[in-house]
Amino acid sequence: MRAGTLLHIIGGLLVALAISMLIPLAYAIKFGDGDAAAIAWSVSITLIAGLILWFTNRVTAELRIRDGFAIVALGWTAMVLFGSLPFVLSGVCPSFTDAFFETMSGMTTTGATILTDIESVPRGVLFWRSLTHWLGGMGVIVLFLAILPLLGVGGMQLFRAEVPGPIADKLTPRVQDTAKILWVVYVVMTLAETVLLMLGGMTGYDALCHAFGTMATGGFSTKNTSVGHYDSAYIDWVIVVFMFLAGTNFALHFRAFRGEWSSFWHDAEWRVYLAVTLGATAVVTISVLNDGLYNSIADGIRYSAFQVVAICTTTGFGTADYELWAPVTQITLLALMFIGGCAGSTGGGMKQMRIMLLVKQGATEMKKLLHPKAVVPIRLGTRSVSQPIMSNILGLFLIFMLLYFTFSFMMCILGLDLLTALSSVAATMGNIGPGLGDVGPTDDYGWIPPAGKWVLSAAMLLGRLEIYTVLVILTPGFWRP
Repeated sequence: MRAGTLLHIIGGLLVALAISMLIPLAYAIKFGDGDAAAIAWSVSITLIAGLILWFTNRVTAELRIRDGFAIVALGWTAMVLFGSLPFVLSGVCPSFTDAFFETMSGMTTTGATILTDIESVPRGVLFWRSLTHWLGGMGVIVLFLAILPLLGVGGMQLFRAEVPGPIADKLTPRVQDTAKILWVVYVVMTLAETVLLMLGGMTGYDALCHAFGTMATGGFSTKNTSVGHYDSAYIDWVIVVFMFLAGTNFALHFRAFRGEWSSFWHDAEWRVYLAVTLGATAVVTISVLNDGLYNSIADGIRYSAFQVVAICTTTGFGTADYELWAPVTQITLLALMFIGGCAGSTGGGMKQMRIMLLVKQGATEMKKLLHPKAVVPIRLGTRSVSQPIMSNILGLFLIFMLLYFTFSFMMCILGLDLLTALSSVAATMGNIGPGLGDVGPTDDYGWIPPAGKWVLSAAMLLGRLEIYTVLVILTPGFWRP
């Protein structure tokens, strides 16, 4: 591992982070809620630290695979540490543990919060809270690659280590161009949603914050009751559409912008994603209407679709307390927490592609039992999936489940009941936010013991960087020459 290269790039990331803090600083000055000084100090500290690391270290050689893993894992951790400063210095979070948890939740687009009265938070800090979602959604490393072409050598190692999914699609021969394309699509869709939300009656500030949370599939809202505060069918459906788009592979959006609209239907993963979303919505709608929770079919579909898409894409916005719904709806939503969105999207979870391939692997093994000599390739659409990719997916699934039960066991030791422990880990590892039990859609994570917050913070980082990127740097062999 080249320490100079690592520190140089982390320095650059901190400089970019400091520059991004200037936007909430402007809002803090505009609204005058008393948080401008705290954000200004945060900008200064982060900028100075970044410049010191940037200028006292240099990229010495082409990045290797292990360099990419270290830069992404440690770079994300450094940005969460410095991103916690506005929460700490403004006094919004009572402790550094709470500030770190809130920032990790934002950067990893989880949306779990320790705040009990969101509307009392100064609006500069509140905007920073939403902006952490947006930066972490597409990925700060991808943004860094887009704006710093000098990292062209070995940049693909960073891209692969951060972009979610078993296969990191390069849309162009140069990884910098791919990063720029992804961010352009991301920005355009964010602006489009912002405008549509403003047409629905939201202020520009609230519309932008909710667009950040939607496109990043994060779920931080500026209101205590989340999107339900607006009680607007128009706003609900706008957010449903954009949550669904955010859970779609962004490579498909790029192709659609070029006029290749059929690319959506030709993509096997997207077809399954659509079927799962529609199927789950149908199940939940039938259940809530059968229980008489809503007076009309239109309302039943609206609230069911919103919650299904919010959970499936791991956004976590809420318009209803789904803990009051029937058990069949809750188990459906719990299953969606594990599945998540598409590979190459901003959604969390295991990803639709991995679940598809795991099911295909199981079917293939059953066929081999009947025909031991048969060669049965595993296909994703028209493409054959190589054995190394299948091994990667099977290994990831096994490690995911081992970590899930280990973290759940640790949360039980800390005093959480079984349902809350299981759902809190599912909600954080899947980067969803709200879970079941005492961390449901109307609850928060502020009451969890400090040790539990650190456990869940680790779960969020592992979920966002898809486990391998973080665990590999903890192995002794990683640091050997």
